Amino acid sequence: MPVITWLFDAQLVIGDQTVLWREIVGNVFGLLSALGGMRRKIWAWPVGIVGNVLLFTVFLGAVFDTPNPVNLLGQAARQVMFIVVSVYGWYRWKHSADAGGAAVEPRWAGGRSRLLLVIGLVAGTAILTPVFSALGSFEPVWADAWIFTGSLLATYGMAKGWVEFWLIWVAVDIVGVPLLISAGYYASALMYVVYGAFTLAGFFVWARARRRASELTALYIV
Repeated sequence: MPVITWLFDAQLVIGDQTVLWREIVGNVFGLLSALGGMRRKIWAWPVGIVGNVLLFTVFLGAVFDTPNPVNLLGQAARQVMFIVVSVYGWYRWKHSADAGGAAVEPRWAGGRSRLLLVIGLVAGTAILTPVFSALGSFEPVWADAWIFTGSLLATYGMAKGWVEFWLIWVAVDIVGVPLLISAGYYASALMYVVYGAFTLAGFFVWARARRRASELTALYIV
């Protein structure tokens, strides 16, 4: 198909740097998915999946013989993870909407779940770092493992409706920006900067929605 062929091969040359258009398009789809997630729209999930498919091919640069022959295995693997968890989130939100409620009602994870999220982030990074290192991922490998683990937890938290998932994305972005710049994925690094600001905004939007819901519940009880 001409469109797919063009998207796979098209490049944007800026000075001595070459950026794949599918890296740009994939990140735009990711940003649109984040926007839909902030607004609690079901379409956020399938839109995100499209971006994940595109970015999977980007981060396996050496495998797909791209102008940037660098493999970020954590980044590539997390696209697969995104697709799997997104199918779960898509089903969960749609099922809730079909039942007559909102797609998702933001709620705080609670102390125990927060502790498990922190432990999961640290433990997942420690476990995956030697795995990604053995597979030849780009250095520093721990950063790639951190991004993968945080992305998994954040996507799961979004599916559950936990407000805190936005803060996990912030932690992912802080590590992701310098890693992507050093690996030569400039479009993705720029989008991570945008994501960082966006995820902070999303946190406050969901926190405000949770507060309003609590206030309405209190009024109803009274």
